[in-house]
Amino acid sequence: MSEASATCETTTAGAGVVTIEPENKLRADTYRLLGRLLGTPPDDATLARLSTAPTSEEDNLLAVAWRLLATSAGRTVANQVASEYEALFIGLGRGELVPYASWYLTGYLMEQPLAQLRSDMRELGFERRDNVSEPEDHAAALCEIMALLAGDDEPGSLETQTQFFENHVGPWIARFFRDMQQAPSAHFYRAVGQLGEQFIETDQRYLEMVDRTDT
Repeated sequence: MSEASATCETTTAGAGVVTIEPENKLRADTYRLLGRLLGTPPDDATLARLSTAPTSEEDNLLAVAWRLLATSAGRTVANQVASEYEALFIGLGRGELVPYASWYLTGYLMEQPLAQLRSDMRELGFERRDNVSEPEDHAAALCEIMALLAGDDEPGSLETQTQFFENHVGPWIARFFRDMQQAPSAHFYRAVGQLGEQFIETDQRYLEMVDRTDT
């Protein structure tokens, strides 16, 4: 697993055939990984893959966060992470963290940010799964949507990503990842929080750069 680059772009190759640059795939894969780790605790096979995945030896903060995640994955087992996940996100009545955009932006659940998200999801063609009980503004769901958008090879995809990020991800999720690093029960998830924070900040800089280039 390698850190996502801040220089990714979608290019057109041949006779109008749109291809996804490798860096864009890394962005999508990173969002997808974060979504899975936030949506459910990893099993032992996932931890083993994370612990042995190739990482960059660069000294930037994102590369360091990938290495810390790999080290942390190699030092724990699924049962421990499941207990940690329970304490952080579920708890007795409420976990140590509340991973919802509405909570971070308004202090309450099921507020206007969720209503706006649902409207934008309908516009983008995303539908709520019948077997999902969590509100759509859960951090895991937003990361999964960004993964789908980042993997889109249609013209205008980057503009769509930027708009969705600015409306629903950028205003709060880095703060959520910082809170994760400070949570009393966080051990493996401290490394997840470090990766999340550094990746989101890197991706925000990239999307802002794209937005400036297009104007």
